[in-house]
Amino acid sequence: MQRHVIEYGGIPVGIAVPQEGRLRFIAVKFHVIDLDNSLYTDVGAIKAAIRSHLSASHALAA
Repeated sequence: MQRHVIEYGGIPVGIAVPQEGRLRFIAVKFHVIDLDNSLYTDVGAIKAAIRSHLSASHALAA
């Protein structure tokens, strides 16, 4: 496994770092900070979690 830059909407929002066969998400943007330090099976799962988190955040703001 290797490190990955995670982008959302074309903007880097964090990195994924391999840890014990999974990926740890390290947030670098405040709007995804709630997901910081979470473990995921793959990059797709991280991106899905970001989409879900931001959708829920926008729903609360509306």
